[in-house]
Amino acid sequence: MKLDKLTPVGIVLGFVLLMFAIFSSGGVAGFISFLHLPSMLIVFGGLAAGLLISFPVKDIKHTFSVIKQAFREDENNLEELIRRFVKLSEIARREGLLALENGLGEIEDEFLKKGVLLAVDGIEQEMLIDIMDAEITALEERHRKGRSILERAGEYAPAWGMIGTLVGLVLMLKNLNDPTTLGPNMAIALLTTFYGSLMANLVFLPMAAKLELKTEKEVFFRQVIIEGVVGVQSGQNPKILQEKLSAFLSSEERRSQKEMDANEREAVEI
Repeated sequence: MKLDKLTPVGIVLGFVLLMFAIFSSGGVAGFISFLHLPSMLIVFGGLAAGLLISFPVKDIKHTFSVIKQAFREDENNLEELIRRFVKLSEIARREGLLALENGLGEIEDEFLKKGVLLAVDGIEQEMLIDIMDAEITALEERHRKGRSILERAGEYAPAWGMIGTLVGLVLMLKNLNDPTTLGPNMAIALLTTFYGSLMANLVFLPMAAKLELKTEKEVFFRQVIIEGVVGVQSGQNPKILQEKLSAFLSSEERRSQKEMDANEREAVEI
């Protein structure tokens, strides 16, 4: 899969602008004052503890693989999918459904391959749709579980920031007679909230939102596949199937598809 450049760019841009604001106001000394190990230990240690309590080890182990998905670009192409279904429909009408089995090696998408196999095996249309819908439901559940780790992290980080704030305030109030302790304790009180809010709103919650959007796009793509498989199985005319599936395209994608089809026809005529 290709790298989704917007995710790292967004995170880096957020940190860079934040550091620039700190540098421009307080210089190097001001920036260093935002680096406080006890505050980091409270937020990140508490966050790790909360996640370990909330999720089984099996899910925790998959955290990094879930995060990787936020840095990967979707390669699902609806226009290419529609053209593939038009070709499959032409083969099925000309040579029969069994002829589709010969081209399965060219299909990389496992969901599409499974749908074509079900059609070739003569599975009834309703049963075929039920089987493929079950696959989509399972996909949504797997993605929801993976995404929930980031969503919980987005909830726990600010909460542990507030806990750190309370710790800092308690330490500060207990040592009001010693002015030398006010600064470090106040740093804990304020920086833990800063760290928690920063990680939640710049990293965890935006990543969870991106993963949710990716899931919606993948589910939509698979629903188009179901419609296409059903159309091929029922022996629909390739042009009618193309028009039917084109309804899932945006207006811009439809224009692009028409231009591509026109170029292909011109090439054939030449």
